[in-house]
Amino acid sequence: MDKSTKDKTIIDVKGIKIGLKPVVIAGPCSVESEEQILHTAKFVKSCGAHMLRGGAFKPRTSPYSFQGLGIKGLEFLKKASEETGLPVVSEILDIRDIQIMLRYVDVFQVGARNMQNFPLLKELGKIDKPVLLKRGFGCTIDELLNAAEYILNEGNPNVILCERGIRTFENSTRFTLDINAIPVLKEITHLPIIVDPSHAAGKRSIVPPLAKAGLAAGADGIIIEVHPNPDNALSDGPQSLTFEQFEELMRDLRKWNLI
Repeated sequence: MDKSTKDKTIIDVKGIKIGLKPVVIAGPCSVESEEQILHTAKFVKSCGAHMLRGGAFKPRTSPYSFQGLGIKGLEFLKKASEETGLPVVSEILDIRDIQIMLRYVDVFQVGARNMQNFPLLKELGKIDKPVLLKRGFGCTIDELLNAAEYILNEGNPNVILCERGIRTFENSTRFTLDINAIPVLKEITHLPIIVDPSHAAGKRSIVPPLAKAGLAAGADGIIIEVHPNPDNALSDGPQSLTFEQFEELMRDLRKWNLI
């Protein structure tokens, strides 16, 4: 995947060109209700977000944690997309869900835990929709690129890489955002790279500076968790920005010409 042998990949998602200029993908970790996702989608759109994120199927460490609304969540996402015009990014967990999700989402997200789920990656290589591939929290850059090759080799050229933090000895944050990965990937691959500061941080107060750092380092976009009432969120509340924090972040990003 030598960058010198291939022009930079630009991925068009309903007119949003990822890799051309920085994009902001925002929304809740999980779709909790129709009202919640519609409210959030309309707000992030008003602030200038380009795409909507939201989980319908959630991989959780504990089997007793909220697992998502499933198909009902996808239906709510689709409605939010239709009302705002924002393309939808949502996580795929199981090969069996691909055909169902094709009706509802515009970008398939592969989470960190599934980065090396090679059967899933191969099947995603056979569809005609983009795949946002998150780096596993214990995986090297080379392993991330090889995972991307499983998708590319099956015929799907639209892969978006995502740096979301790796596990290190440091425990003051949820993970350690590998800023190095952004310029490194820019040198060695033609694929766009976005940053997920929410999962790296684990706490909302440090999400904005990580988002700014990622974009300043050359990332092609950020994916941010935003919730109307994070303290009562069913998943990832501590790292989700309030509406006010997201609005302030977007103002800063524009002021500093990062988006």
